[in-house]
Amino acid sequence: MNWAARMKDVLSFRDEREWEQFHHPKELVSGLSIEVGELAEHFLWKTREETDEALKDSSFRRRVSNELADVQVFVMYLVERLGVDIDEAILIKLRENAEKYPVEKSRGRADKYTDL
Repeated sequence: MNWAARMKDVLSFRDEREWEQFHHPKELVSGLSIEVGELAEHFLWKTREETDEALKDSSFRRRVSNELADVQVFVMYLVERLGVDIDEAILIKLRENAEKYPVEKSRGRADKYTDL
């Protein structure tokens, strides 16, 4: 993804509608949470096999893609509103996680770092 180009598109969409006034962090986090819930709803109560089968259906995939896009847009609004350098934040988080989850202890395991 070209983050800068997408960010420009997302902010332009917002600004054309004069929605920035509604984009306080609390509202953005709430909206993000709701969108993640809507994404999760597509998978709720499905077994792994049912999920794999559903993902073969283009209509299901489109609905999931739409929800993922909504999640991403809310993340982008929040990143912009908070002034976060998301690339730097990701790199820092990866370094922190590398310390918590060294390969030799965590490969193939889903345990929390405190249980490794």
